[in-house]
Amino acid sequence: MTTLLAIESSCDETSAAVVVDGTRLLSNVVASQAELHSESGGVVPEVAARQHVRALLPVVRRALDEAECSWDRIDAVAATAGPGLPGALVVGLNAARGIAYARGLPFIPTDHIEGHVCANWLGPEEPPLPALALVVSGGHTELLLMEDHGRFERLGGTRDDAAGEAFDKVARLLDLGYPGGPPISRLAATATERTLKLPRAWLRGSDDFSFSGLKTAVARLVAGEDGPVPPPAEVAWAFEESVVDVLSRKAARVAEREGVGALLVAGGVAANRRLREIVQERSPVPVFIPEPILCTDNAAMIGAAAWRHLDEAVPAESSLDIHPTVKRDPRQLARAGRR
Repeated sequence: MTTLLAIESSCDETSAAVVVDGTRLLSNVVASQAELHSESGGVVPEVAARQHVRALLPVVRRALDEAECSWDRIDAVAATAGPGLPGALVVGLNAARGIAYARGLPFIPTDHIEGHVCANWLGPEEPPLPALALVVSGGHTELLLMEDHGRFERLGGTRDDAAGEAFDKVARLLDLGYPGGPPISRLAATATERTLKLPRAWLRGSDDFSFSGLKTAVARLVAGEDGPVPPPAEVAWAFEESVVDVLSRKAARVAEREGVGALLVAGGVAANRRLREIVQERSPVPVFIPEPILCTDNAAMIGAAAWRHLDEAVPAESSLDIHPTVKRDPRQLARAGRR
């Protein structure tokens, strides 16, 4: 049995978790900065980094307390090495390295995207492999063929805005605040007229996505450039339907083509009720989606991914780099930060 302390600080959530054997969650504490960034309508990197500094140690202490776990029971420490905001990543990575060094523990720098995917191993059933992973968040929209843990092939991704980014931008157009996903979903659920159609970028012959045209269409609609302005609820409904339609149909098509055993949905947008519902309706293979609290950024998913790379742990004093962007062979996701 291996007990991991994991830390996540890639964007605007400060999180620490205690995870046993990559599947059993003892605690998962998340301190969100959403309210702090709501006035600016998005994450301010410098503000996020400073807030991580303030919140991190209290969050770690609370994670240990909730797990009823002493330091002596921790066998290894993990932290997100990227992708993410550089200043935010540095806070969590250095804190985790410091803890590992002080306790004489192995340290596992972990990839954020693989973490999202591995959140599916924190559920009651173990997903079969190979699987197709649909990762949908504020910064990423990816289709990854997962052959095994740490072995990914990127089949497609966004050519412009990520799906979560589109939600945030449309929420600003509708004066719904930040983050945009939950308020858009709530507003969409109240729509009484459900006839408005917004564009869908299918990109025929490609596994890629594009949401910039959809965002532009909403901006024109809200500005009255295409005629009378529809009620906000109808706009929110039509936007959500467009995003969900493209994501679910493409994922189902690729899953069938690749002959995988499961479709793994992950990332913050995977918490969207409509996406969860439609993906499961359309998928030709079993669908695995983490519970909503494990879809948004959290340290539990980092612990789940890190446990699968215990043999790649490094000494805490090793020279390590953060990886703010993914510009490497996707099959090397699990090796982020290891030098």
